[in-house]
Amino acid sequence: MSKQEGLQNKKENFIEWYIELIQKAELADYSKVRGFNVIRPYAYEIWERLTKILDSKIKEKGVKNAYFPLLIPESLLKKEATHLEGFSPETAWVTEAGSSKLDERLAIRPTSETIMYDLYSKWIRSWRDLPLKLNQWVNVVRWEKTDPKVFLRGREFLWQEGHTAFATKEEAEKEVRDIVNMYKEVLEEYCALPVTVGIKSPKETFAGAEYTRVTELVMPDGKTIQGPDCHHLGQKFSTMFDITFLDKDGEKKYVWQNSWGFTTRVLGIMFGIHGDDKGLILPPKIAPIQVVIVPIFTEKDKPAVLKEADELKIRLEEDGIRTYIDSREDKKPGWKFNYWELKGVPIRVEIGTKDLANDEYTVVRRDTLEKIKVSRKDAIDRIIKLFDVIHNNMYQRAKELMESKTKRVDNYEDFKKYVNGNRILTCWCGNRKCEDEIKEETGARVSCIPDEQEIFCNCVKCGEPAKYSVYFAKVY
Repeated sequence: MSKQEGLQNKKENFIEWYIELIQKAELADYSKVRGFNVIRPYAYEIWERLTKILDSKIKEKGVKNAYFPLLIPESLLKKEATHLEGFSPETAWVTEAGSSKLDERLAIRPTSETIMYDLYSKWIRSWRDLPLKLNQWVNVVRWEKTDPKVFLRGREFLWQEGHTAFATKEEAEKEVRDIVNMYKEVLEEYCALPVTVGIKSPKETFAGAEYTRVTELVMPDGKTIQGPDCHHLGQKFSTMFDITFLDKDGEKKYVWQNSWGFTTRVLGIMFGIHGDDKGLILPPKIAPIQVVIVPIFTEKDKPAVLKEADELKIRLEEDGIRTYIDSREDKKPGWKFNYWELKGVPIRVEIGTKDLANDEYTVVRRDTLEKIKVSRKDAIDRIIKLFDVIHNNMYQRAKELMESKTKRVDNYEDFKKYVNGNRILTCWCGNRKCEDEIKEETGARVSCIPDEQEIFCNCVKCGEPAKYSVYFAKVY
């Protein structure tokens, strides 16, 4: 990649920059069906690393992996009317097999509550069968009517969906907080992404749930995007699907349920928040390549430089560091520097004749592009420590972005003034009428009712006493 082939300016037009980044960094590509995208190997390896981390944490909570069918009979979706109503606009249907019409329409999995809970009603009989905790790693299809965006809002995406059943409401609600805390930990400690945690408004709550607890993130253009979440389903689905158990006293009761999910949307969030005009910036813990070594040589010193590069790679890999040597001779060093900056590799090590003579390496941080001279003897230790420094810097920069794109307002004029390009923190009476009017007039919706509550003004719309402090925003 030459300098002239660089990305567009991120600050001037975030979404055009993002689309260009996705393709030039070889993260995804488009298929012939709009909204159904190809995840290319580089991005898929990041997803694999995240799934491995998350799968381990899920299993630590006593959750077992399973698999349920892709196709869901319409009759099952109809059992919970609110659930069907919520997903009907996004549901893709199979109506024919070969040349034969099907007796019943089959939905391509938009989410799996109904098909799973039909079987939960068979499997759960006694308190001894509880809690039942299952998870599956699958794809889903939701036929978005809005303009699809790769990773951020596709019509097909990958996710894990956990579905749990408990004997008591207390157990179920405890899990809601535990699951969202787990998601928050993964986003912050591995993806370097700060999040806001809270609940959705009743209008924005998952169809069929009592309430939805979410992680929320702020994108560089000031729009918010929902991260991984957990839905407390209460006893709505257990009542509809007759999921009951006999307790220790022999009394028949309905189970309490949750569902929760983490999707490939996280990839797009991470790419969009951390990247710059040179390309990706990847957190060290999940980068496919953590260190790229670029040997710089002439024919005369080529053997010595390549030998040193090989030896450094061995030393790095002995410490578990994912390392790659770019020894291509048809590409100049400057081209390689641009290429690996585009790919977001956290650390680049340059080894040239002068470096060998001085018994040192030139280490370049991707997050700041700072060049550091590191002695050969101390290189491994310095690089390992730099990983933490880079992660913390990325997290802090993302936090500063979130704070700079959040405006606290106490009146509707300021709300309308700042809502384009920002998340608005204000106060709300909780009335659906105000929520609907704000969305109609500004395009902003209640994105999150945060855990940390401070009522600092009356309702920003109607002026009546406020019930919540809340974030409004335009959303992805």
